[in-house]
Amino acid sequence: MSASIETPSPPGYEILPKTSPEGELLGDVLEVALGPQHPSTHGVFRMDVVLDGETVLKLKPVFGYLHRNHEKIAENTSYLGSMPYTDRLDYFCSLTNNWAYALAVEKLAGLAVPERAEFIRVITAELTRLLNHTCLVGFLLMDMGALGTPLMYAFREREKILDLFESLTGARMMCNYMRFGGCRVDLPAGWLDEVNKVVDAYPRFLDEFENLLTANEILIARTQGVGKLSRELAINASVTGPMLRASGVDYDIRKVDQYGLYGRLDFRVPLGDHGDVYDRYMIRILEMRESLKILSQVLKDVPAGPIIDPKAKLRGFRPKPGEAYGRIEAPKGELGFYLISDGSPNPYRYRVRPPSLINLTILEDMCLGQTIADVVVILGSVDIVLGEVDR
Repeated sequence: MSASIETPSPPGYEILPKTSPEGELLGDVLEVALGPQHPSTHGVFRMDVVLDGETVLKLKPVFGYLHRNHEKIAENTSYLGSMPYTDRLDYFCSLTNNWAYALAVEKLAGLAVPERAEFIRVITAELTRLLNHTCLVGFLLMDMGALGTPLMYAFREREKILDLFESLTGARMMCNYMRFGGCRVDLPAGWLDEVNKVVDAYPRFLDEFENLLTANEILIARTQGVGKLSRELAINASVTGPMLRASGVDYDIRKVDQYGLYGRLDFRVPLGDHGDVYDRYMIRILEMRESLKILSQVLKDVPAGPIIDPKAKLRGFRPKPGEAYGRIEAPKGELGFYLISDGSPNPYRYRVRPPSLINLTILEDMCLGQTIADVVVILGSVDIVLGEVDR
């Protein structure tokens, strides 16, 4: 008789004994390392998943593959020198990154922002929200297996907004546009007319997008009841942004802090009922329609005047000793910068509160009991960018 040969498990896979709470052996489970190179992880992010068949028993997020020492670099360069680095946190949303950092420094130094600059900041921030949410929906559908049409529709609209950013800032993604006390350059001739064209056409695109997706039976089957996040857990885990509002929590920093012009603007905060992937999808769709409402109000009456506080000294900038925290409602949630000044040209302490990292902390809670295919969709609905997870 020939001896039996044990077949080793493939690399990255491990068969583990599955036991009951009492220690009774129930069978085998499979441990899978999903990522960090897997396309469904949306970057160099890894999930260690324990499976019983296709059902998730455990899930451990693993960070750190993209760490770039952003915060320590900022403590060793000037306040202004850190502005381009913020572009590379959530690289889909560089202009909102700029704004959150500028807001923290303005609080620290007591700088005012001219009216015209406030209008420009709101316009660029809401265009960024449109860009981010549109791409999120495209990527989410790709995670479900729709490999072509939705993402290409999303990128078609994204290109129109990037064209606007390029004509304003000189860059399509890494814009480096905000400055302490205002903005770097004024609007080029005809720029507002081009923005109006994009804003006027966007509702038709959203109608087209929703007709394709919202009532689609495959999308509904893959998202409704999947990846539920309770209101209580979302609050306790400090989840913010569309993730929090999809769980029914009425919290939007644009309403709470009323920074910029948001205290004067009429817009509502959409809320979900179930906290599942479908609600997170719908919140993004509804928030885009509210962003269009905000843009329509702001574009009607952009005032003339300076775009930066004349008291802002960009060279030799040394704020008085103190500390400040500036935060905004970024497309992915609360983006905050905490700064401590000791009176030198560099921050003594510089820390970022990134929504992508905070929102990932409850990934296991949403995935337990779901299938491995659901994990991919649930992660997509969180909307992460690894640049601000691994700072």
